[in-house]
Amino acid sequence: MKIPGVEDLRHVADTLGGWQVDDGALHLHPGDLGWYSMRGAAATAAALRTWSRDGKLCALGLLDGPGLLRMAVDPDLRDDDELAQQVVADVRTPERGVLDAGSAAVEARGARRVAQVLAQHGWQPDEPWTPLHKNLAAPVGDVGLRVEPIDPDRAEVWVAVHWSAFRGTPFTEEDRHRFVGRWRTMASGPFSALGRSVAGFDADDNAVAVATVWSAGPGRPGLVEPMGVHRDHRGHGHGTAITRAATATLRDMGASSAIVCAESSNAGAVATYVAAGFTAHEPVADLRRIT
Repeated sequence: MKIPGVEDLRHVADTLGGWQVDDGALHLHPGDLGWYSMRGAAATAAALRTWSRDGKLCALGLLDGPGLLRMAVDPDLRDDDELAQQVVADVRTPERGVLDAGSAAVEARGARRVAQVLAQHGWQPDEPWTPLHKNLAAPVGDVGLRVEPIDPDRAEVWVAVHWSAFRGTPFTEEDRHRFVGRWRTMASGPFSALGRSVAGFDADDNAVAVATVWSAGPGRPGLVEPMGVHRDHRGHGHGTAITRAATATLRDMGASSAIVCAESSNAGAVATYVAAGFTAHEPVADLRRIT
């Protein structure tokens, strides 16, 4: 196991992209690294843990906030016991620099043997998440909303809608300056070529919904992360419209399908994705260590 450097991020993203397959698990995606990179390239590298064998990357983890390791494993190695035992040993030992002692969770979708070994050590299923998938073989068609691409010069438009959708608190000048700065850091960072951001506008030219999408390369699943609707403009179908626009953008980028994973308890989000043409699959759960 190692912590990669900034100079390794491109290789990590390329390898992770190769692990995304249409009939596979919805595990960690290059877009997750792209969204995390709002914190900067150095912080993103510091939050990653890689496991390699004979110089080949086998597994990857992102420390996405306190006590959460989000993982992907090479699909050919999902049942590899040697790899799983080493990953779990590192995860369970705070001195190895993955997770601190105490309550913690591992998102191990697709890492089947890792999940089994964690369960053997007493880790329990956490809250369920619903994976969703949309095939992009056919054109998406009209989305029912005027949608425009958002570049760094218009970051404030995107950020204001996202803040309302996910924070719901007054958007102060300090908040605006900080979040716009972080968004521009992401848009100029090591994963910027993988992402595109869009905003939807109503008939009165109000920005009502936003989304960012991420490619894993042509012919591979692309990720919608995030998608949100301004609180003042909910209940008009804008979430479905911007999600459809996001999938159209992914199709233009060469993605074979669109994927997203939503908290199963968030029935509204799941319903929005289904209305936009996604198929909901059997819920999956992270594994949590209870102390």
